[in-house]
Amino acid sequence: MKLELIATATFGLEAVVRREVEDLGYKVIKTEDGRITFLGDERAIVRSNLWLRAADRVYIKMGEFRAKTFEELFQQTKAIAWEELIPVEGAFPVVGTSVKSELHSVPACQSIIKKAVVQRLGEFYFESKMPETGAEYRIRFAALKDNFILMMDTSGIGLHKRGYRVKDVAAPMKETLAAALVQLSFWRSGKDLVDICCGSGTIPIEAAMIERNIAPGLGRSFAAEGWDWIDKDIWKEERRAAYAAADYDKELSIKGFDIDRKAIEAANVNADEAGVLDDMEFLRMNMLKFNPSSEYGVVISNLPYGKRVGTDEGILEIYEKIRSLMEENPTWSFFLITSDKNIENAIGRKADRRRKLYNGNLETQFYQYHGAKPPKKND
Repeated sequence: MKLELIATATFGLEAVVRREVEDLGYKVIKTEDGRITFLGDERAIVRSNLWLRAADRVYIKMGEFRAKTFEELFQQTKAIAWEELIPVEGAFPVVGTSVKSELHSVPACQSIIKKAVVQRLGEFYFESKMPETGAEYRIRFAALKDNFILMMDTSGIGLHKRGYRVKDVAAPMKETLAAALVQLSFWRSGKDLVDICCGSGTIPIEAAMIERNIAPGLGRSFAAEGWDWIDKDIWKEERRAAYAAADYDKELSIKGFDIDRKAIEAANVNADEAGVLDDMEFLRMNMLKFNPSSEYGVVISNLPYGKRVGTDEGILEIYEKIRSLMEENPTWSFFLITSDKNIENAIGRKADRRRKLYNGNLETQFYQYHGAKPPKKND
């Protein structure tokens, strides 16, 4: 079955997700804010859910149209061949958003779309009322300036829910964002990786999973696993292939520091659950005491700021330490995410690159400071 699939992404991570989709071998036909549309089939649904690290969810694109009235919304929704995917017993809740559209009421749009799908399926299956007792085929609509996109959710819970985070700290970073930060750093084994404010260990864990080529979705289930038109053997085959693809031969040097004892305990538990605890070391330590022990390395960290530090003096101490680390270790690279817009002035150096990202609902910048590269080896 040929399908248009959509991988959704947090604003600023579209290029990362696009690269992931292309690395899986699928043709991207459109990249726009928050969405990467690509061509695939049933196996692509399975593979992209198992392997996409920075995407939020994977959807099937069901239709796209303009609607300014509820009648237009009803008729164009009803015109979509929902019966090709939703069986007679399928459950199909409707969720969505509406931004700058004539049809601005989300509950009203939900109701109209639901009625249209019920009528379409009822006429096809000769049912006066759809039972909705089977697997879930969640419908999502996104309305922007009167343009509606209707999609079906193949993932279920968000793809950031890997399944390994069994212990947490306050305001943890999503696994999808952490994976994206590692990919944007282009860190590879052979260099040290350090998270100087590691919290519950998400960045180090995602880094190890990337280098070990561990599929991020191996430890969880997906909504589409309950769909009868995707052969169960495809899920088994793709999971077997993912297990076989993991690489446990590389030597990794990954460290995480945090001043909070509970954070270090959580990081160790989570890394063990992810199967990468042997690849890293978590230490309870004030980052002000950190000094690199190797010539080349990468720091990737979600810096504390505001109430997480408590005082302006505390923030300035951290920035002063980072400044001295950069000066004393010119071969190290630093990748720092924070909402503090004063960081470049405080460190005394402009970032080589900056990227606006969202950590939850918080607007942040990802400041990228590139260290000197190792000399090329002679053939």
